[in-house]
Amino acid sequence: MDTLFTAMENDRRADVAPLAVRMRPRALDEVVGQAEAVGEGSWLRAAIENDTLSSVILFGPAGTGKTSLAHVIAESTKATFVEVSAIGGTVSDLRREIGEAERRLVSGGLRTILFVDEIHRFNRSQQDALLHAVEDRLVVLVGATTENPFFEVNSALISRSRVVELHSLADDDVARLVQRAVADERGLSGCYGLEDAALDAIVTLAGGDGRGALTTLELAAGMAAPGTPASPTAITEAMVRAATPHRVLPYDKNKDMHYDIISAFIKSMRGSDPDAAVYWLARMIDGGEDPKFIARRMYIAASEDIGNADPQALLVAEAAFRAAEVIGYPECRINLAQAAIYLALAPKSNAAEAAIDAALREVRQGPVRKVPDYLRDRHRPGSENYGQYKYPHSYPGGWVDQRYLPEGLERGCFYQPSERGWEAYRAEAAARDRRPPGPQQGS
Repeated sequence: MDTLFTAMENDRRADVAPLAVRMRPRALDEVVGQAEAVGEGSWLRAAIENDTLSSVILFGPAGTGKTSLAHVIAESTKATFVEVSAIGGTVSDLRREIGEAERRLVSGGLRTILFVDEIHRFNRSQQDALLHAVEDRLVVLVGATTENPFFEVNSALISRSRVVELHSLADDDVARLVQRAVADERGLSGCYGLEDAALDAIVTLAGGDGRGALTTLELAAGMAAPGTPASPTAITEAMVRAATPHRVLPYDKNKDMHYDIISAFIKSMRGSDPDAAVYWLARMIDGGEDPKFIARRMYIAASEDIGNADPQALLVAEAAFRAAEVIGYPECRINLAQAAIYLALAPKSNAAEAAIDAALREVRQGPVRKVPDYLRDRHRPGSENYGQYKYPHSYPGGWVDQRYLPEGLERGCFYQPSERGWEAYRAEAAARDRRPPGPQQGS
């Protein structure tokens, strides 16, 4: 309950709060971007405006406005708004808040909105503690998470909630946020001016993260004393770069982004684009990815996507894995880059993968096929009746026409060589070597 001192306490908190906190939107019209989630005609906007919100889980990267939307809900609804920390919160905390929510509902008909930031950090028992309260509408849950809730949140809780996905902000949206913060009295109050190059640098460094952009602006402004609205202090690109010497791009090992980036890396090598392959490799290295994991994926790609179009690719990938294992970071980044570029430039063939997959389907789904007698092991009684095995080395060219497949399967049923690289050359050479010799000239 508000007291005589509440406004004073809030003012003091605002004085020391980070710029990103001070600039949080107070109403839906102040929300920048996220038109799909809270734009005109969206479910979430209508639910907030009509004060009919049901439980919702906000899912998206850092700095996309999940917490800001929760505070907009707090300002826009007639319900009591309470927060529980998913980092330090316990089942007892949840039960206490649910009990208070039930008391408010029963005694005064007042609904409670329970905001849980980083809800994926709750363990299963903590998430289970919310189920009945959410199902019975004792609380309206607003959960926020950077992780895919379909993997990280209890499926029973998901089924009782609406999942709304937020996306990284567009560059224009980030620029609007920054320019608003420069002018707004909650922000820099016009005491600083932002050069165009400085704005571009902040937007680039943010990478769609609104909170990150405002933090960079605040750090850059802190490098010089504020001016006045009539004579603002200029924030230059050099100040922005000095305030944030190293941009840390988001990378979540063993989570969605981890799989998205390794997928882009593999597909770039498969697509023969060395620049893209090196870029995605750099993203993984900068994110601290295990170099052996990267090398293992190249090991697979060497056979899956290149195969015998360039048999050396497998050896290059093996060497890269060994380098990652023995040398490690930072030097093995060079070995990984060399291998990634080699695999990207190598001729491509998926014939090896296609052949073994086709053969496995035949083995698992086809009939049991008998080994031809003349191919069977000879170290048993009665093997003299197996028929003649033609020893290839006893024939010119080291090859003789002989059936090796079981009956019912014909040559070419599994392996289809590509028309590229060493594989194509060997297919042509093998066909040429197996042709019967023509008549001698002059005979």
